Amino acid sequence: MDVMKLMMSDYTVETINDGLNEFNVEFHGPKESLYEGGVWKIRVELPDAYPYKSPSIGFIWLDLLNVFEVFLPQLLLYPNASDPLNGDAASLMMKDKKLYDQKVKEYCERYAKKENITNSIAGQESEDEEDISEEESGSSDDDIPGHVDP
Repeated sequence: MDVMKLMMSDYTVETINDGLNEFNVEFHGPKESLYEGGVWKIRVELPDAYPYKSPSIGFIWLDLLNVFEVFLPQLLLYPNASDPLNGDAASLMMKDKKLYDQKVKEYCERYAKKENITNSIAGQESEDEEDISEEESGSSDDDIPGHVDP
């Protein structure tokens, strides 16, 4: 019933595989907002238990090229310390941004080199790389300081 209401509204709905469980919706940004004039294609998948289980909804425009050209660079350029993957790094970023920036540069220099990913992709680790991982398995002075308060 919900899908039929949506199809009868002003939204453009495109069903997938001639069913009502998967479809795309053309979504326009709300008027008088920063998003006015924007148009997005949204994929909706309704679970069998709908409406008791939530639908799965996602933007279709986020293709692999956008992931590497837009999404991942944005994550690196604008880290969100209030929703971190690494609590210690977020704590350092909030307490001492200059030291955080220094650590990021240091870690990039140490771990994010083309030869590191080339060797790990090929499944070839040098003895030096194995020594580094063994040495750094415990805590050291190189770890990012600062722990999130409980």
